[in-house]
Amino acid sequence: MAAETLLEVNNLKKYFPIKGGVFSQTIGYVYAVDDVSFTVDKGETLGLVGESGCGKSTTGRSILRLIEPTDGKIYFEGQDVTALDKNAMRSLRREMQIIFQDPYASLNPRMTVGSIVGEPLEIHKIARGSEKTERVASLLQKVGLRAEDMRKYPHEFSGGQRQRIGIARAIALNPKLIVCDEPVSALDVSIQAQVINLLEDLQEEFGLSYLFIAHNLNVVEHISDRVAVMYLGQIVELAPDTDLYNDPQHPYTEALLSAVPIPDPTVTKKRIILEGDVPSPIDPPSGCHFHTRCMYKEKICEEEAPEFKHIGSGHWVACHFRPKA
Repeated sequence: MAAETLLEVNNLKKYFPIKGGVFSQTIGYVYAVDDVSFTVDKGETLGLVGESGCGKSTTGRSILRLIEPTDGKIYFEGQDVTALDKNAMRSLRREMQIIFQDPYASLNPRMTVGSIVGEPLEIHKIARGSEKTERVASLLQKVGLRAEDMRKYPHEFSGGQRQRIGIARAIALNPKLIVCDEPVSALDVSIQAQVINLLEDLQEEFGLSYLFIAHNLNVVEHISDRVAVMYLGQIVELAPDTDLYNDPQHPYTEALLSAVPIPDPTVTKKRIILEGDVPSPIDPPSGCHFHTRCMYKEKICEEEAPEFKHIGSGHWVACHFRPKA
């Protein structure tokens, strides 16, 4: 049976204007997200990886319209998200939630945990009073906390526990899609594993779909069904996780994977060191954005942007000279 598409993103763009001069005129743009397309199926986890500043978080927030997209279309269960007004968007947010990267900054320090987790229930008029209290207690227990923790404040918890509170808030409305914006990057390694396992358990129990944004390739490999690799605002490769990790087709993906440590000290692999720095998203290179750092570049790479093409078995790549011979 073919998978059913939950989220479809077509040609998404987000350009941030740069103001300057006496009259604060627009003198340029930061091309944070530049023509990105992908889908997320029901019950699937799509990993979105890349270096810091490549546009991963901007993509996730644009999908939820926490940041308004510059251009492109976003469809959730066939509904055009970009065409919705404020009231319709609020209603849809019951189905689309986010887990933020920083468990310290994402929780209001002046609110109790019960108020934080219960707030969505009140805003969407799902539960109040004793019913809300029961729902909050149940949600806290599902994420590995105690019911009595609802009377405490965020500063009384560790980083891992705070992220569990954020997860409880995200699942409070029984959403279908959760954007996980680097949810474990601020946590210790041992706590990261616990949170990843919790997310997998919740996905199985509630049939959740995740857009999992991260820069840690080991974490993404563990949780993702498919992985999209992003560079300078564009997706350069997208494939099932096993295919991408075993047979990367884009030179940027190759370089990223070569930096992932192997736990077996008897195994060695070639380390690919990329030359130069990531170009500025204010003035990205012509042609293929990656050509300034690519070990395989030719003249055409400087002049012509490669097509993002399907090379078989759900594997997509944007490179003039791939798949590899």
